Amino acid sequence: MVSVGRHENITLLSYSEVEKVEGYVGNFTVTVRRKPRYVNEEECTGCGTCVEKCPWKKIPSEFDLGLGKRPAIYFPFAQAVPRVPVIDTVNCAYFKSGKCRACEKFCPRQAIDFEQKEQRLDIEVGTIVLATGFKDFDPKRSPQYGYGTLENVLTGMEFERLINSGGPTTGQVLLKDGRKPGRIAILHCVGSRGDHNEHCSRVCCMYSLKLATLIRDYVDAEVFEFYRDMRTFGKDYEAFYERVQKHGVNFFRSGKDMRVEKREGGLAVIARDVFTGKEEETLVDMVVLSTGIEPQDDQHKVGATFGVSRSADGFFLEKHPKLAPVETTTDGVFLAGACQGPKDIPDSVAQGAAAAAAALALMDAGSVSLDPFTTYVIAEKCGGCRTCEGLCPYSAIAMIDHEGKLVAYINEVLCKGCGACAAACPAGAAVQHGFTLDEVLAELEGILVTI
Repeated sequence: MVSVGRHENITLLSYSEVEKVEGYVGNFTVTVRRKPRYVNEEECTGCGTCVEKCPWKKIPSEFDLGLGKRPAIYFPFAQAVPRVPVIDTVNCAYFKSGKCRACEKFCPRQAIDFEQKEQRLDIEVGTIVLATGFKDFDPKRSPQYGYGTLENVLTGMEFERLINSGGPTTGQVLLKDGRKPGRIAILHCVGSRGDHNEHCSRVCCMYSLKLATLIRDYVDAEVFEFYRDMRTFGKDYEAFYERVQKHGVNFFRSGKDMRVEKREGGLAVIARDVFTGKEEETLVDMVVLSTGIEPQDDQHKVGATFGVSRSADGFFLEKHPKLAPVETTTDGVFLAGACQGPKDIPDSVAQGAAAAAAALALMDAGSVSLDPFTTYVIAEKCGGCRTCEGLCPYSAIAMIDHEGKLVAYINEVLCKGCGACAAACPAGAAVQHGFTLDEVLAELEGILVTI
């Protein structure tokens, strides 16, 4: 991240959103909305004085998933790039009542700017890489696990923050009453493989084994792993699984009908053993839910903005799973990471490099190959009814002025030759290359002569 922030050929637009994308491969115009931080990025040195002096320090931290607190002016996380804080206008005393301004008073660089406004930038680009990541499954949708209603039931991500030395508890894993847990259960496949989502999230087994190892090393608690199938598919992953087994972790293979209930002095994990068919109860102090990977909440909106389709599971759809795994049906738009489907860090890195190489190769070529069977419009025949415009799945058709009348125009760079417009045009003005009336009649005549 630091290398990206310092690179002379990279312009980093953090705290921004893409609002609109127009154009086509090699000629995209991207409109970006830059939200105000109320801190001047050019003047700020990231010293953190404003964060320290802010009197409002009891706001739940998004990075710590609500387990810790942050002030009204804050760094999104400790290693954020660029290292420039942002003011939370919902909780800032100045934006609520017009008072305070402590951050402005103590800033040695006078970088606080309460008058900062939104900006909109139009950027000309040749290619686009989508790497919008994933969303963690919300286990409140599966009430049988007790998340949100029972104390000491956490998600894997929440436990990650607890056990991290830079987390809200400086690495101490404690129960709600302040005691140290003696027995911790880890439940696999929460939100995956039929539990709200059909797909396997791929990373859950491995991060569950990692958490079990960390618990044994740093918490010294007894660990119980409840799993359906252990899917350690990657390089050296099976060896890691075997090492965890020798580390004193208890493994319990169960069906999908697990549940968590409250018991005196703790929690009970109730699961059916797949080998005996008996339902067994395990008493523990804490439960960690291995939540799965889902598409982002705005995946449909982002897909519509960039002209990228989604598969049945909601993730972005690649052009071909084997022959074009980083490309999309929109030329010049590429995919990288978990926005295309669940994957771990090594796979995300590999796909990111592949997407960068594909984008670079396209720009280096300086030209693109068009589909030979694109469609064009005979302007003299077009009546401007706009039937074709609504049917085009690639947004390749626009209405333009031609000699004083509105007619359809097809951008052949965007057109993929599906022929929907040519088939539907009531005036016969839309014609597909390779399928003109003369060409079709010539083919029929050739067949008749052969017969």
